[in-house]
Amino acid sequence: MKPVAALGLAVALGLSMGLAGCETATPYQPLAKGSATAGGFTDQQIDADHFRITFDGNSLTSRETVETYLLYRAAELTVAKGFDWFEMVDRHTDKDKRTYVDPDPFYGPGYAWGYWRPYWAFYGPGYGWRGWDPFWGSPFWADGAQVQTVQKFKAGAEVAMGHGPKPAGEVRAFDARAVIANLERKIQRPGVKK
Repeated sequence: MKPVAALGLAVALGLSMGLAGCETATPYQPLAKGSATAGGFTDQQIDADHFRITFDGNSLTSRETVETYLLYRAAELTVAKGFDWFEMVDRHTDKDKRTYVDPDPFYGPGYAWGYWRPYWAFYGPGYGWRGWDPFWGSPFWADGAQVQTVQKFKAGAEVAMGHGPKPAGEVRAFDARAVIANLERKIQRPGVKK
């Protein structure tokens, strides 16, 4: 195999592996730059028994998964810090929703010529000479246009932790070990397939 062909093959394989990593939901992982899959959890201690916890999902991660991972992280952190139960003092889930319209997805910004796109002129009966340019799309706006809506969820909570049995009658309090036992089967960790 010629060196240029080998280099092209290596680049193509690298790109396909990189794209494959982007095509999975966020696993249960710490939020870190350079992770194979975007998203993850963070936690910050506020005082001796209060923490702020977040979980960011990518565009393939459902709201239910993001909220489950947040609850699981709260339970896991509670046990790790030597506590028995936790209470969600404040909890919220945010949705980031964006819609993109590409008149011709084949000539996107990543196309071989960067931001330059080709331009063609054509003659149509009844219309005369018309131009087609991927920046502006076809003269018939419905032709080839793709509309894509992307949504991502981020859940956050402030959590209070305590020792002993959870407070009776407190609906926002959870037994940390019971939460871990009940949710463990729903947790997808990086590199582990279920």
